[in-house]
Amino acid sequence: MDVSARIFVAGHRGLVGSALVRCLQRAGATDLVVRSRAELDLTDQRAVAEFFARERPAYVFLAAAKVGGIKANDTYPAEFLRDNLAIQTNVIHSAWQTGVRKLCFLGSSCIYPKLAPQPMAEDALLTGPLEPTNEWYAVAKIAGIKMCQAYRRQYGFDAISVMPTNLYGPGDNFDLQNSHVLPAMIRRFHEAELADAPSVTIWGSGTPRREFLHVDDMAEACVFLMRQYTGEMHVNVGVGEDLTILDLAAKVAAAVGYRGAIATDPTKPDGTPRKLMDVGRIRAMGWRARIGLDEGIADTYRWYLGHSAEVRGASLPSP
Repeated sequence: MDVSARIFVAGHRGLVGSALVRCLQRAGATDLVVRSRAELDLTDQRAVAEFFARERPAYVFLAAAKVGGIKANDTYPAEFLRDNLAIQTNVIHSAWQTGVRKLCFLGSSCIYPKLAPQPMAEDALLTGPLEPTNEWYAVAKIAGIKMCQAYRRQYGFDAISVMPTNLYGPGDNFDLQNSHVLPAMIRRFHEAELADAPSVTIWGSGTPRREFLHVDDMAEACVFLMRQYTGEMHVNVGVGEDLTILDLAAKVAAAVGYRGAIATDPTKPDGTPRKLMDVGRIRAMGWRARIGLDEGIADTYRWYLGHSAEVRGASLPSP
């Protein structure tokens, strides 16, 4: 990838997209093209086609998507399936049609079967049933992977797919109804500390195991793969280690300074029992995550405190 060429980052205001912009700027990119949702609706086929015909980017990072946690996926299945299929179909097709040199499609670890062998290797895709609480998003992302493969096979389009584990970091969504587990915990423990609450209750049994990757590491991995990798098989990106949700809660409480009790609510869904990525392929290429979880949580909480008036879902003032 030539960082001096025109690069379109789709979804630049999101968690991953904003990290990609930071990473590309550090790498020396000077011709970045970005559009807000108000400026370019990626679900609008004609608008996307006209944008690509006019702007002619050389490289594309497709980080735009409708995302959310278990509750959001379970509440809005039609939107999660429809919007994500539309976004990736429009962008991938227009990118190929206008001669984009290379495209990076970002997926999710939820593409793998609910009971996939752990750690989950790339070849586990489509070997079993998905986790029901987020299958709509997963099906859309699987379709995106297959679309990249199909356009490579039929048209020779250099589209690669990258599958991150659970992401977090600056710019995350802290809305308690629609966010993922780690930012939701940061907000809940922060608010509990402000209110001097005696306890915080987390969803589920606390026993599922999850892996967490700082979004700045994810951005570095995407740029690395755009420079070093071309191939049909998608590539996992993660840290290769996981922990229980209850242990995660303890780490977040420590970062926030909350000293109350942590309770669980087994009536709420747990989701997939375990989601640990097999990151052997990307490590063999020479890339490894560098930001530890404790450091990353502290960094994210500092960002939250500094942006409490503007972050999504943050309603209470910082102490």
